[in-house]
Amino acid sequence: MKWGIAVDSMDRKKELKEQYKQMKTEMGIFIVQNKINNKYLLVPTQNLKGMINRVRFQLNSGGHPNRELQAEWNEFREDSFEIKILETLDYDKDESKTDYSEELEIMKIMWTEKLSENMTGYNS
Repeated sequence: MKWGIAVDSMDRKKELKEQYKQMKTEMGIFIVQNKINNKYLLVPTQNLKGMINRVRFQLNSGGHPNRELQAEWNEFREDSFEIKILETLDYDKDESKTDYSEELEIMKIMWTEKLSENMTGYNS
């Protein structure tokens, strides 16, 4: 009886690992926008939720690589900024594709053109 439980448990772990590998994170582009001076940073990513959490953590802990954005975050505080998803990117029907970097870069270029009419981007 004990072996049956152990095998079932191992099978379940394998099944859960496989489900995790098959999960597809939401990808696209988000903006970190300073509501005071209308400056922005665009971030294209294959994992929107994870990258938003990462950027927020970096800014709140003082370790974001964009020094200009970090300085203004420190000066104006988090309430003066908005972080929001601008657009999501769908996965191809072809399940073999795993790298969407090129599509995300094109998306960033398009959003930069749209936003540059009314806003200024943080230097990258």
